[in-house]
Amino acid sequence: MKIDAVELRLLCMELRTPFETSFARETHKECLLVRVDGEGLQGWGEVVAMSEPLYNEETLVTCWHILEDVLIPATLSRDWESPDLWAEGMVRYRRNYMAKAGMEAALWDLWSQLRAQPLSRLWRGVRDRVDVGISLGVESDLGHLLPRIEDALQEGYRRVKLKIKPGWDVEVVAEVRRRYPELTLQVDANSAYGLEHLPTFQALDELQLLMIEQPLAYDDIVDHAQLQQCLRTPICLDESIDSLDQCRRALNLGSARVINIKPGRVGGFWAARAIHDHCQQRGIACWVGGMLETGVGRLQNLSLASLPNFTLAGDISASRRYFERDIIEPEVELGADGKVSVPTEFGVGSRLHWPSLERYTQRRQRYLPD
Repeated sequence: MKIDAVELRLLCMELRTPFETSFARETHKECLLVRVDGEGLQGWGEVVAMSEPLYNEETLVTCWHILEDVLIPATLSRDWESPDLWAEGMVRYRRNYMAKAGMEAALWDLWSQLRAQPLSRLWRGVRDRVDVGISLGVESDLGHLLPRIEDALQEGYRRVKLKIKPGWDVEVVAEVRRRYPELTLQVDANSAYGLEHLPTFQALDELQLLMIEQPLAYDDIVDHAQLQQCLRTPICLDESIDSLDQCRRALNLGSARVINIKPGRVGGFWAARAIHDHCQQRGIACWVGGMLETGVGRLQNLSLASLPNFTLAGDISASRRYFERDIIEPEVELGADGKVSVPTEFGVGSRLHWPSLERYTQRRQRYLPD
C-alpha cells in the first residue's frame, strides 16, 4: 500500500445544542480530517482532538504539527504492507495518540477498499447492528434536562448517560431515577472528583446505575482501585486507559470493571482492538466511546463496535443528535430497536456529502513525497 499524497482539512461544525461536561462547554465541533491517496483510491480518517488540551494533552494545533512534520513524512516514505504494520512502526513516536489515530483510520479506510471488504469484516466483527446510547451534557437545571431525556427515549434510545460534576450529581441523578425507574442509566464524571467525594459516590451507588465512568483523575488507576472496593456499581475507566499496558495494569489493580475504548484516545484501531481482545480474555465488558465525531469517525467506530466483546451500548448516536447536517449521506440513523447499522461500504468516501464538507472546511493542505 503505497501512499502518493496526504491531505489535511480543518473543519468547524455547529452543534445542534451546546454540550457541557465537567471541563468544557462546546457549541461547535472542530476536527481534522486526514485523506490518503494511494492505488488510485482515497481513504479518510478523523482526528478527534479538541482545540484546547482539556480531555488529554493533544490539541488540533499539536496534531496538525505532528501529522505535518512527523507522521506524514514517515508515511509517504515507504510502501506499507498493512495499517497494523504502520501502527506498529509509529510506536517509536511517543504518545500523540489522536494524531496517530487519524492517520491510521485513513489507512484502514483505504485498505478496506483495496481488499474489497468492509472494516467490520476485516476486524472479524460479529454484528450487523449495534446497540447505542445517548450522552447528555450538564444542563442549567432539571427543567432543561428532563425533556431531553424524554425526547431521547421517544427517539428510541434505551441507554442514557448523564454527565456529572460537583453540584450536578446526586440530586439530579436521583430525580432521573425516580422518574424512570427501569431506565438503563449511567453517569460520567470526566475526572471531576477525588476520594474526598466518597459520600457522593456512595449515594450514587444506591441508584442502580449501570456504571460510574472516570470519577477520579484522568491519569489515575490507584485511587480508582480504592474507590471501586467501596462501591457495588462498576467503575468504568476512560481517560485513564491510553494503552494496552495501562489497561492491563488497571485491571490487575482492580481499578475498574468496565473499559470505555475510544480509538482516538489509545492511538487508533490497532491499539483499540488489542485492548478489546485483552478485556475479552479477562471477562471485562467494554464499549466504544465517542468524541462528538463527524460521520467519518462515527461510521468507523460503528465498525469497531461490531467486535464480539463490545457488549454494552456505545456512544455512537445518530448524526442528528449532534449536527443539523453531517458530512455523510445518508447520515447515521437510529433504528426503532435502539440500534444502528454497521457500515457495509468499502471505505467512507462513497458516503461523503461534498457540499457540506466544503462548507465546513476552514483550512486545507496537501502533502506529496519529497
